[in-house]
Amino acid sequence: MALLSLHNAIVKYGIQVLLDNVELHIEKNERVCLVGRNGSGKTTLMRIIRGETELDQGTVSRAQGLKVAGLPQEVPQDIQGSVYDIVISGLEKWKELLHDYHSVCAELETNQSDALLNKLHLFQQALDAEGGWQLQQEVDKVISHMGLSADAEFSTLSAGMKRRVLLARALVSHPDILLLDEPTNHLDIDSIDWLENFLSKYDGTIFFITHDRLFSEKLATRILDLDRGHLTSWACSYFEYVERKAAFLEAEEKEHKRFDKKLAEEEVWIRQGIKARRTRNEGRVRALKKMRDERQGRRERVQTVRMEIENAEKSGAMVVKAHNISFGYDGVKKIVENFSTMIMRGDRIGIVGPNGVGKSTLINILLGKNEPQQGKVKLGTNIEIAYFDQLRMQLDDTDTLQNNVGEGREVMVINKKNRHIIGYLQDFLFTPEQIRSPIKYLSGGERNRLMLAKLFTRPSNVLILDEPTNDLDVETLELLEELLLEYEGTVLLVSHDRAFLNNVVTSIFAFDEDGVVREYAGGYDDYCQQKQSRITVRRGPCVRPEAVTSSEVKKNNPSDSRPKKLSYKEKRELEEIPLKIEALESEQAFIHATMSDPKFYQEAGDKVAELTD
Repeated sequence: MALLSLHNAIVKYGIQVLLDNVELHIEKNERVCLVGRNGSGKTTLMRIIRGETELDQGTVSRAQGLKVAGLPQEVPQDIQGSVYDIVISGLEKWKELLHDYHSVCAELETNQSDALLNKLHLFQQALDAEGGWQLQQEVDKVISHMGLSADAEFSTLSAGMKRRVLLARALVSHPDILLLDEPTNHLDIDSIDWLENFLSKYDGTIFFITHDRLFSEKLATRILDLDRGHLTSWACSYFEYVERKAAFLEAEEKEHKRFDKKLAEEEVWIRQGIKARRTRNEGRVRALKKMRDERQGRRERVQTVRMEIENAEKSGAMVVKAHNISFGYDGVKKIVENFSTMIMRGDRIGIVGPNGVGKSTLINILLGKNEPQQGKVKLGTNIEIAYFDQLRMQLDDTDTLQNNVGEGREVMVINKKNRHIIGYLQDFLFTPEQIRSPIKYLSGGERNRLMLAKLFTRPSNVLILDEPTNDLDVETLELLEELLLEYEGTVLLVSHDRAFLNNVVTSIFAFDEDGVVREYAGGYDDYCQQKQSRITVRRGPCVRPEAVTSSEVKKNNPSDSRPKKLSYKEKRELEEIPLKIEALESEQAFIHATMSDPKFYQEAGDKVAELTD
């Protein structure tokens, strides 16, 4: 029996139908990933499952005693208390006992009175009697793995750490259905890896929304696709779903073309006059009316975002040169130590490391905004910087989209072309009504899209992107990847999206476990391989080696003869090689033909020498 079912579910938002006669069945021990474009209704569906939103039509069936808990997309503003108290608040009947036990333990650190020891003994007996020790250990384990301080006040935490606390609260309650809305947002890669392993062993049903493609691939046992109000189920892995969905859309497009061609032919026939109204043709007329109704009810796919970056004049070949730079706070916490690098025009560099380790600080040092305490940083010439802020501080929530992006201008100049602000924002899939409305009504994904729209109006040859992938749907992510690959300038990218890093960057700056920043060639997978090889072959005290090359790996691992996986950059280079060979062979054939002509040697001597060389 299904834990939860929806039958003929319909939900409307104004004139938009988010759910159109949807059927859904969630079974026990499934790990279901819900995918769809921003604004398609994914969060609405999750709220229905949680019981926070009612259907306009249809029914919801729940198993008796069904327990549902989860992580919301936005952090509630009214939560107060310590991290420990908020985490145990998901345990219902246990929270008061665990709170009292934790409070007494904290007091005993400074005051070991007999009264407190007696209280502690009573609480221990209660936990023994109720079988609560396992829950206490589970709470401590989750808090530790999520990198949280149990006694920290929730209100003092950053947005990313608050999401960790809420995620921990959902995990410890062990619900029948665990709902996760963008669980990887604001988590660093180590936390994402831990979360993947934790959830893969989770004894229960998981229903989650994420745009992290590798997270979906590793975790999901079924994909639910919400597209134009219809929900389809794909019992396969995420990447297999992508291939099958592409084939489905291609077949759908062909079927629509056949249908539209037939409809056009019938419309021509009906306009021919009297013979269309003869008795023997009434069936054909009825069929035409049915076709018209079907065509009118068809929901077309929403167009794809159209983006282009406003390019400034090229910077110098060398963008940044750093030599043995060091930086720390109060002489205690070292952010960077003895780090050297050379960033050239066209480099696309990913910066990875735990939350709060100093990734933004490193960027500010490299760009000359902060002075290193030791070492030197030299900037190249003609640098124009555009900065994407993950906190969206550049946006004014009380103002309209038009004013935020246009800044009072109605006409924008994008790559030497005049664009009206309305048409420009429509390229980013904002409707005219949205464009004239305040930003506060936008979803997280829509706000990130608006930040990109604002960013790309500014001429630049250096792009700084701080977590640009949060809340973006997969189609927009893939388009952004293509745009960055074609960008002629330099990109510094802070991201925890491993697939995005694999597809975009040419090298990685990593804050490794020993507190040293190292540079690795290639994407995220290449970084993982090189890091593992460096750890394996390292001897003696910890020093800062250069990036490990493939030849060094092979030398230190002679028994490892397995072929190495190509990076994204290498795959693209490999795909381009046949075209380069063909072009070179054509050029060579042209030169041979030219030199075979006797008149060639009557040309000027410098041309003869050039082609001969």
